[in-house]
Amino acid sequence: MKFSKEEIRSSMLLYAVTDRAWLKEGETLSGVCANVLKNGATFLQIREKDLDPAAFAREAAELKALCAAARVPFVVNDSVEIALDIDADGVHVGQSDIRGRDIRAMIGPDKILGISAGTVEEARAAQAAGADYIGVGAVCQTSTKKNARSLSLEKLREISGSVRIPVVAIGGISAANLMELSGSGVDGVAVVSAIFAAEDPGAATAALARLSRKMVAHE
Repeated sequence: MKFSKEEIRSSMLLYAVTDRAWLKEGETLSGVCANVLKNGATFLQIREKDLDPAAFAREAAELKALCAAARVPFVVNDSVEIALDIDADGVHVGQSDIRGRDIRAMIGPDKILGISAGTVEEARAAQAAGADYIGVGAVCQTSTKKNARSLSLEKLREISGSVRIPVVAIGGISAANLMELSGSGVDGVAVVSAIFAAEDPGAATAALARLSRKMVAHE
């Protein structure tokens, strides 16, 4: 599925990143993601660090189908090969992945390319590498990445202002601190545990979506 630049920007509003570590007894990742999409997630990234490639691909294909039905962009974290194999909407990679590799050439012009950045220099490098959006963080302390440093609102604003493409803030964002990002210039927020660790992921998604719309409207 192809998304316009305007659709990609608006899809940054509430960007959900999966984490199966938080699944409760009887839950499946696809079941939780269906609930999350129904309640307002505007973008979905599958992130799997421990699954073997075959299981990763099967799970990614399931989530791709859910996202296609909801017309929500779906990208695979890190694995260009799996993203291409299942014909995902795109891939999200880190700074190290764009050194010496032309990811844009690998995935073609119509796939979504997201790249992580933590500095103005990295943001500009991502844009030059053909990124459709940048994930900037960590903006708050996060348990997902132990060595991630938090960015100040001023630094986040500086990074957002340094590129023309959409910027989504990530890292330790929750309903309790999301509004602190008002005025940062970001197009939305990416969350992991604030959704997948919640007692009710659907309700958490709906609340975060409302807050993110309010935050972005305050720019």
